[in-house]
Amino acid sequence: MIRFVQVIVCNLPRIYMIPKMAYKAKHPEKYTEEACYKYARLAIRRMMRAGHISTKRYGTENLPAEGGYMMFPNHQGKYDALGIMYAHDKPCSVVIDDAKSHGILVKQFIDLVKGKRLMKDDLRQSVTIIKELAEDTKQGRRFIIFPEGGYYRNHNTVGIFKPGSFKSAVKARVPIVPVALIDSYKAFEEWSLKPVETQVHFLKAISYEEYQGMTTKEIADMVRAKIVGKISEMLQMA
Repeated sequence: MIRFVQVIVCNLPRIYMIPKMAYKAKHPEKYTEEACYKYARLAIRRMMRAGHISTKRYGTENLPAEGGYMMFPNHQGKYDALGIMYAHDKPCSVVIDDAKSHGILVKQFIDLVKGKRLMKDDLRQSVTIIKELAEDTKQGRRFIIFPEGGYYRNHNTVGIFKPGSFKSAVKARVPIVPVALIDSYKAFEEWSLKPVETQVHFLKAISYEEYQGMTTKEIADMVRAKIVGKISEMLQMA
């Protein structure tokens, strides 16, 4: 958490970026999705520089060249989505817990990338979000969804994936991209200011034809197994 405070303090001279994010988000007629994403990644790079955070990316060749898809990573902390966006060149967005999405900076950032806010205790709203995700992905957008539903100081271990997280992908019939995050928790969850390095691994995309006919629980277990396997492989090599 102390690193998060450092990032905020070091970027106070750039506080103008917050209202600028809000302005760009409110004027899609002036700013394309690509332009907004470019600005979001600029903000991420400045946060990384101030926090002495570096991120290595692997497997970008596994990302589908065209069309929409959904990325399902393990969840370690506040930096996870930022690390993925830093590593992901094409515009993508994220599904976030509505209760955590209205703080200063977070709200403007989520609006800028046209993120989806999920009310976990509102079944009707959840169904609406699933439909919106499916429709938007069919139209070519890309989303990050955390199937663990949260992070629990689990570091490089992976919790159980919630089958419901995969309903939108099944409904849209789009590729599923497992994403393995390693040491991502070190960015904002450790009480340290030492330089940290995180890893983002984009694993081979799973086409609809591959998971067609599977239950969402079977899909969740398959994706989790691939991520756990990659994390174990990389930690053994370290």
